[in-house]
Amino acid sequence: MTASAHAFVLTLSCRDARGIVHSVSGLLYQAGCNIIDSQQFGDADTGLFFMRVHFSAPPHLRDAGQLELLFEDVRSRFDMQTHFHDLRQRPKVVVAVSQHGHCLNDLLYRWKAGQMAMDIVGVVSNHATFSDLTRSYGVDFHHLPLAAGAASDAKREQEDAMFALMRDSGAELLVLARYMQILSPEFCGRIAGRAINIHHSFLPSFKGARPYAQAYQRGVKLIGATAHYVTADLDEGPIIEQDVERVDHTMSAADLTAVGQDVESVVLARAVRWHVEHRILLNGHKTVVFR
Repeated sequence: MTASAHAFVLTLSCRDARGIVHSVSGLLYQAGCNIIDSQQFGDADTGLFFMRVHFSAPPHLRDAGQLELLFEDVRSRFDMQTHFHDLRQRPKVVVAVSQHGHCLNDLLYRWKAGQMAMDIVGVVSNHATFSDLTRSYGVDFHHLPLAAGAASDAKREQEDAMFALMRDSGAELLVLARYMQILSPEFCGRIAGRAINIHHSFLPSFKGARPYAQAYQRGVKLIGATAHYVTADLDEGPIIEQDVERVDHTMSAADLTAVGQDVESVVLARAVRWHVEHRILLNGHKTVVFR
């Protein structure tokens, strides 16, 4: 369904109850909408219900605000949290990177190739390493240097500049594509639910620098990556996606690093794509992902 056909995605969550699917689909039918795809999940542990509906709307329902008004009674009856996403409006994304560019390059390529329904509106980094790569894709590069062990005031100024970039560009998502700086709790709070991070899945075993070399020394047999939402608890936010690749004794530390970088790129791309396609709903400290 093309954007010109007024395509929308509805995401909702509420306490599980009888009649939710019937009420939602019935109201869309009565309004002249056509359901293209619908997925739902009831969590037996929390008693919560989650739903994603991809539908097209007739010409008189042109924006999400009208649909919110249309759903006011159903939303009130089930005490729902609802969000209508107009698919004509492509989410804007800012990517942050340090000195490992595999995830950045992968995202830029997939975006430029039309594989991701979003617009990368800027790349920010504490290093200038990937300025040429970024600009080769026609994207603005913002160098916000931050020296090792920088004072808290300098870190706050840098984070304020990152937030201003998101605000001024209209970006709704910040992607930490191997951005090797710890974000302050205050900044994490400002971007809660709007930032995705990627890291290797050796944690907590192999912390700090050169984790793949550490893994090589220990003879690991599986290499993985985790993409998650950013919270003030370092690397402990709600997990969106994970994957692994098997390795063996014939592979060098450099081989392990290459495998790990490939996994990181793929896992991060999946997480970002699912976010901009409105497929992820928070379920406490977990996520529901409608793939």
